[in-house]
Amino acid sequence: MPGRPALDLTLYLVTDTARCGARGVPAVVRDAVAGGVTIVQLREKRLDDAAFVRLGQEIREVLEGTGVPLLVDDRAHLVHAIGAQGVHIGQTDTPPVQTREAVGPDVLVGLSTHSVEQARAASALPPGTVDYIGIGPVWPTPTKVAHDPAIGPDGARAMRAASQLPGVAIGGITPQNIGELRGCGAEGVAVVRALCAAPDVAAAAREFRELWR
Repeated sequence: MPGRPALDLTLYLVTDTARCGARGVPAVVRDAVAGGVTIVQLREKRLDDAAFVRLGQEIREVLEGTGVPLLVDDRAHLVHAIGAQGVHIGQTDTPPVQTREAVGPDVLVGLSTHSVEQARAASALPPGTVDYIGIGPVWPTPTKVAHDPAIGPDGARAMRAASQLPGVAIGGITPQNIGELRGCGAEGVAVVRALCAAPDVAAAAREFRELWR
């Protein structure tokens, strides 16, 4: 078996069809990767499974040969149909152990966490269950209609310190505030609107990479 893909959380793109607009998600993904995105999550809550698979397969083709893994949000049952390399789950989705059992050993599994307690609990799962945690939301964000309270940079630092797993910070991160996350311990940052809605996606990704160094 090939084993799990290499995990580089440096710049993590989460898709949003509405914010990508007429350009379409695959084109935004292509430009984002050209600018330095290292991992992509397909998160499209409004699509039915059939449309989700079609879009996922289009993105997978864009990513072919780039070394950038594609993860799907929540829908572990569609990972293999899409040919994705991973799945990202939330606190109210299928529990991590069952998700790992469903997707098998060669698929990345990420888990959203919103508190020190949840970050610590993720570390306590059986080894190999989860590959990384999402840490946030760091700042308020309109991307999700219902979300947990913002934790701020200090909260992100505390959560990362509480977990032995790699962490990616998410939630309202922009070029203007990313500097406040330096030193929080996170391995990378996840971005939705600041990339999907950027006039020049590749340039925006390059800026994030420069600022995160």
